[in-house]
Amino acid sequence: MANLKDIKKRISSVRNTQQITKAMKMVAAARFRKAQQAVVAARPYSDKMHQVLSSLAQREEHKAHPLLAERGKGCALVVVLTSDRGLCGGFNHNAAKGAARFIGEREGGFERYELLVIGRKGKEYFTAHGAAPVVKAHEGVTSQASYGVASLLGQDVVAGYCEGRYDGVFLVYNTFRSAISQEVTADQLLPIVPREVEEGEVVVSYLYEPQRSEVLSSLLPKYVEVQIYRAFVESLASEHGARMSAMDSATSNASEMIGALTLQYNRARQAVITKELVEIISGAESIQ
Repeated sequence: MANLKDIKKRISSVRNTQQITKAMKMVAAARFRKAQQAVVAARPYSDKMHQVLSSLAQREEHKAHPLLAERGKGCALVVVLTSDRGLCGGFNHNAAKGAARFIGEREGGFERYELLVIGRKGKEYFTAHGAAPVVKAHEGVTSQASYGVASLLGQDVVAGYCEGRYDGVFLVYNTFRSAISQEVTADQLLPIVPREVEEGEVVVSYLYEPQRSEVLSSLLPKYVEVQIYRAFVESLASEHGARMSAMDSATSNASEMIGALTLQYNRARQAVITKELVEIISGAESIQ
């Protein structure tokens, strides 16, 4: 049995850890509220843009713009969003594992897959597991959901697709559902998927002003940037929610551990006192 000094030292250590987890929970809660507001603000614009572009892809020929063109099934780029920090439950592992499963099941029917990983934790996962070659990895960009960063990534993805390096681009990230719930989502970015024609629906062409080529060249790359930004804000809100939940559980577990250690300390202390009393009584009796 551990002595009283060791138990008391362990109680103090657990209590210090509890203070840290409680503080991290409060910080995550403050950041979570801001990230949640960003998700609520980004979703309507992103959803409407997706609706318009899928409707446009339904009406336009594939040769109208490279981002509408469906090519072969050679190589697909999978963009995976994780974070640079841990202590957020299964947030990073679920996203990375979801991308690995997506590749393992050969979703989309491509011959090979390459990875563009955002976040240090995702890079570490794929370096260890090697589901597919990591062609690029970005760290230090996930702490804030910046449209500027999403725009640069979107331009990189669009350039790779237009140059023919990839025949498809997919985005894997954690979709925010609630503070305690995130869902791994895999969306096809490129080529843009046309909306399905409903039975009896008449498809009419759009009129473009000033020119169709100018409108498509401006709108289609912007669509990719907006969808990546949407994934950024969804992932950031999911991360803070997962960290808040994980730190809350850690704080509760620390309370339970302190209670168990305190009980163990009291029992050990009682045993020591009882032993000392027995020794005193035995000594007194021996003198008599």
